[in-house]
Amino acid sequence: MKSRLPLPDVNRLNEDQRAVYRSIMATRGNLSGPFLAWMHSPALASHAEKLGAFCRYQTGFALVESEMLILLVAARFRCIGEQQIHEPIAEQAGLSADQIADIRERRPVRLATARLTVIHAVAEELLESNRVGDGLYEEGVRELGVRGMVELVGIVGYYSLVAMTLNAFDMRMA
Repeated sequence: MKSRLPLPDVNRLNEDQRAVYRSIMATRGNLSGPFLAWMHSPALASHAEKLGAFCRYQTGFALVESEMLILLVAARFRCIGEQQIHEPIAEQAGLSADQIADIRERRPVRLATARLTVIHAVAEELLESNRVGDGLYEEGVRELGVRGMVELVGIVGYYSLVAMTLNAFDMRMA
């Protein structure tokens, strides 16, 4: 991973950093992406790791849905690091290479289901205007339920933090 930040040496972590490192390795198996930056603030890393684990693995969204949300955030923030990490996962989850390219380039994308289309529309409007209009909100609640809408906003918010971290510290695969 390339970064303008000095990346932590796992052999020189302090006690707080080691605790976070163990937790991250247990849930993800690697210390990559924003965690390399967040390890400079173990408390931030600890809280972000827990929220990220929920947003990535424990919501009511299928993998293809959550990965599409992550790619929409990455496209909005023009976050190369986030794209590098999540585009392969999104393709394995079921998005086509053309759909991924359309999302990256912020072009209209044809999606296979009404649910994916609503998820895409809600996320795009939220990212564009920082709000969701009444009509689209009601459509989102009908399709996703209240819990789904709350979790969608949580995923978009968390991955916006990830994108800002990766962009601020110019973090990406070398």
